[in-house]
Amino acid sequence: AQALAIGLDKLSLPLGQVRAAAHRVVHGGMRLTQTCRITPEVEAEIEACAGFAPLHNPPALAGIRAVAKLWSAVPQYAAFDTAFHAANPEVATGYALPMAERVRGLRRYGFHGLSYAAIVRKVQLISGKTVPKRMLSFHLGNGASACAILNGRSVASSMGFSPLDGLTMGTRPGGLDPAVVLDMAARHGVDGAARILNRDCGLKGLAGTNDMRALHAAGTPEAAFAIEHFCYWAARHGASLCAAMGGLDAITFTGGIGENDGITRSKIVKHLAFLGAVIDADANARGDHALHAATSSVAIWTVPADEERQIAMEAAAAMDREGPK
Repeated sequence: AQALAIGLDKLSLPLGQVRAAAHRVVHGGMRLTQTCRITPEVEAEIEACAGFAPLHNPPALAGIRAVAKLWSAVPQYAAFDTAFHAANPEVATGYALPMAERVRGLRRYGFHGLSYAAIVRKVQLISGKTVPKRMLSFHLGNGASACAILNGRSVASSMGFSPLDGLTMGTRPGGLDPAVVLDMAARHGVDGAARILNRDCGLKGLAGTNDMRALHAAGTPEAAFAIEHFCYWAARHGASLCAAMGGLDAITFTGGIGENDGITRSKIVKHLAFLGAVIDADANARGDHALHAATSSVAIWTVPADEERQIAMEAAAAMDREGPK
């Protein structure tokens, strides 16, 4: 609340010019599947999902409540990272669990949806064409995931019930045998295991830091292994997602690592060479938008993250659906 008050003061933004406040909320659960106005019921549902995304939903709630105190008359909207994946087919989202567990909401949700929605929008601008039919998108940062986008719509994601699953991340392990989690819970307690899995695994667990730049500079065997682990599992999950689309026409990279780390991009694309992806080394080193070599049968692009604009656009659309007040 204090930081928000300072930021608004620096902006010198008259309250009368503010139409609404919009927030990124990572986990919307089963019920919150599109950007919507925040009501007490919506806020309660976001809080109910906080245990599924403990690094994200609680800070989002803090932001929502801070705005409510500062600007009580301003309507607020929530945009959900899970919403872009809400229409995934049930075969892609359902775990092989008893029905009683599935109806409680234990299923794959997928995340980074606002980033992927922005990618679909921006690829049309970058390519000057329609979105490729089968697009494999990587969001690579401290949090990392991959998404299969078929005809502009998500059909599968590497993340699951929570943002812990899938690719190796900055401090999260990605995919684990459930028995590993059971063993850690027995040894460290549920809360202790949750803390380790959310904050002490991934690149940090492998090499002591979740800063990819520091890993490249370290020159140690542990750092080299962490980088290889990150790239190997990104490509391996990515190849699996291509099966959900029946092939591959384009690859996109976004996020702090995806946009800025040519070494990581090159390693991932080399793992995917069997799908026809060939990267242009010079374009990749320069950080161009278009990275595919002339011999590549797959388009490869870097796409600057644009989640804030996506949130604003979706909130404006929700306001339009409500009609004049």
